[in-house]
Amino acid sequence: MRALIVEDDFGSRRLLQAILKDVANVDVVIDGVEAIEAFQMAWKDNQPYNIIFLDIMMPNMDGQTALRKLRELERQMGVNHKDEVHIIMTTALDDPKNVIEAFNKGGATGYIVKPIDRETLFNQLKKFGINLQS
Repeated sequence: MRALIVEDDFGSRRLLQAILKDVANVDVVIDGVEAIEAFQMAWKDNQPYNIIFLDIMMPNMDGQTALRKLRELERQMGVNHKDEVHIIMTTALDDPKNVIEAFNKGGATGYIVKPIDRETLFNQLKKFGINLQS
Protein backbone atom coordinates (compact mmCIF):
# COMPACT_ATOMS: atom_id res chain seq x y z
CA MET A 1 0.00 0.00 0.00
CA ARG A 2 1.23 3.49 -0.86
CA ALA A 3 0.26 6.31 1.49
CA LEU A 4 0.80 10.06 1.47
CA ILE A 5 0.76 12.03 4.71
CA VAL A 6 0.02 15.74 4.25
CA GLU A 7 0.67 17.40 7.59
CA ASP A 8 2.45 20.59 8.67
CA ASP A 9 2.82 19.57 12.34
CA PHE A 10 5.99 17.54 12.96
CA GLY A 11 4.52 15.52 15.85
CA SER A 12 1.42 14.56 13.89
CA ARG A 13 3.56 13.52 10.89
CA ARG A 14 5.76 11.33 13.08
CA LEU A 15 2.76 9.70 14.75
CA LEU A 16 1.10 8.80 11.44
CA GLN A 17 4.41 7.52 10.06
CA ALA A 18 4.91 5.33 13.13
CA ILE A 19 1.39 3.87 12.86
CA LEU A 20 1.79 3.11 9.15
CA LYS A 21 5.46 2.07 9.01
CA ASP A 22 4.81 -1.69 8.97
CA VAL A 23 1.86 -1.65 6.57
CA ALA A 24 2.57 1.03 3.95
CA ASN A 25 5.18 2.72 1.84
CA VAL A 26 4.77 6.26 3.19
CA ASP A 27 5.65 9.63 1.65
CA VAL A 28 5.33 12.84 3.64
CA VAL A 29 4.72 16.44 2.58
CA ILE A 30 3.97 19.54 4.63
CA ASP A 31 1.19 21.39 2.81
CA GLY A 32 -1.45 21.20 0.11
CA VAL A 33 0.85 22.54 -2.60
CA GLU A 34 3.32 19.71 -2.02
CA ALA A 35 0.43 17.23 -1.84
CA ILE A 36 -0.66 18.15 -5.36
CA GLU A 37 2.93 17.81 -6.61
CA ALA A 38 3.42 14.42 -4.89
CA PHE A 39 0.09 13.15 -6.23
CA GLN A 40 0.99 14.13 -9.79
CA MET A 41 4.49 12.67 -9.53
CA ALA A 42 3.11 9.37 -8.21
CA TRP A 43 0.77 9.12 -11.20
CA LYS A 44 3.55 10.09 -13.60
CA ASP A 45 5.70 7.30 -12.10
CA ASN A 46 2.75 4.89 -12.47
CA GLN A 47 2.67 4.38 -8.68
CA PRO A 48 -0.41 6.26 -7.49
CA TYR A 49 -1.26 6.47 -3.81
CA ASN A 50 -3.86 4.15 -2.32
CA ILE A 51 -4.58 6.52 0.54
CA ILE A 52 -3.90 10.14 1.48
CA PHE A 53 -4.08 11.53 5.01
CA LEU A 54 -4.81 15.22 4.55
CA ASP A 55 -4.68 17.76 7.38
CA ILE A 56 -7.25 20.54 7.10
CA MET A 57 -5.34 23.48 8.59
CA MET A 58 -2.00 24.04 6.80
CA PRO A 59 -0.03 26.97 5.38
CA ASN A 60 0.16 27.77 1.65
CA MET A 61 -2.86 25.61 0.72
CA ASP A 62 -5.29 24.22 3.27
CA GLY A 63 -6.61 20.67 3.17
CA GLN A 64 -10.09 21.53 1.92
CA THR A 65 -8.63 23.32 -1.11
CA ALA A 66 -6.11 20.54 -1.73
CA LEU A 67 -8.89 17.94 -1.52
CA ARG A 68 -10.93 19.68 -4.21
CA LYS A 69 -7.84 20.07 -6.44
CA LEU A 70 -6.91 16.38 -6.02
CA ARG A 71 -10.41 15.30 -7.04
CA GLU A 72 -10.30 17.69 -10.01
CA LEU A 73 -6.99 16.16 -11.14
CA GLU A 74 -8.54 12.70 -10.95
CA ARG A 75 -11.47 13.86 -13.10
CA GLN A 76 -9.05 15.36 -15.64
CA MET A 77 -7.14 12.05 -15.77
CA GLY A 78 -10.36 10.11 -16.30
CA VAL A 79 -10.17 8.20 -13.00
CA ASN A 80 -13.45 6.38 -12.31
CA HIS A 81 -15.16 7.32 -9.05
CA LYS A 82 -14.72 3.79 -7.69
CA ASP A 83 -10.96 3.99 -8.39
CA GLU A 84 -10.35 7.36 -6.68
CA VAL A 85 -7.69 7.53 -4.01
CA HIS A 86 -9.07 7.24 -0.48
CA ILE A 87 -8.60 10.60 1.21
CA ILE A 88 -8.95 10.80 4.98
CA MET A 89 -9.14 14.31 6.35
CA THR A 90 -7.33 14.78 9.65
CA THR A 91 -7.91 17.69 11.99
CA ALA A 92 -7.75 18.86 15.57
CA LEU A 93 -11.15 20.47 15.03
CA ASP A 94 -14.25 18.39 15.67
CA ASP A 95 -16.28 20.86 13.64
CA PRO A 96 -19.41 19.67 11.79
CA LYS A 97 -18.97 22.43 9.17
CA ASN A 98 -15.55 21.06 8.19
CA VAL A 99 -16.87 17.50 8.10
CA ILE A 100 -19.77 18.45 5.82
CA GLU A 101 -17.51 20.47 3.53
CA ALA A 102 -14.96 17.65 3.29
CA PHE A 103 -17.54 15.02 2.35
CA ASN A 104 -20.07 17.00 0.33
CA LYS A 105 -17.94 19.60 -1.45
CA GLY A 106 -14.59 17.84 -1.58
CA GLY A 107 -15.29 14.15 -1.91
CA ALA A 108 -13.39 12.98 1.16
CA THR A 109 -13.75 9.30 1.97
CA GLY A 110 -12.97 9.61 5.68
CA TYR A 111 -12.47 12.01 8.56
CA ILE A 112 -10.44 11.51 11.74
CA VAL A 113 -10.15 13.92 14.65
CA LYS A 114 -6.70 14.19 16.26
CA PRO A 115 -5.06 12.80 18.24
CA ILE A 116 -5.05 9.79 15.93
CA ASP A 117 -4.56 6.34 17.35
CA ARG A 118 -3.74 3.08 15.60
CA GLU A 119 -7.12 1.43 16.22
CA THR A 120 -9.13 4.40 14.89
CA LEU A 121 -6.94 4.65 11.81
CA PHE A 122 -7.05 0.91 11.06
CA ASN A 123 -10.85 0.84 11.56
CA GLN A 124 -11.13 3.67 9.03
CA LEU A 125 -9.00 1.67 6.55
CA LYS A 126 -11.12 -1.46 7.07
CA LYS A 127 -14.18 0.55 5.98
CA PHE A 128 -12.44 0.92 2.61
CA GLY A 129 -11.73 -2.80 2.39
CA ILE A 130 -8.08 -2.35 3.38
CA ASN A 131 -7.48 -5.02 6.02
CA LEU A 132 -4.18 -4.73 7.83
CA GLN A 133 -2.50 -6.85 10.45
CA SER A 134 -2.34 -4.74 13.61
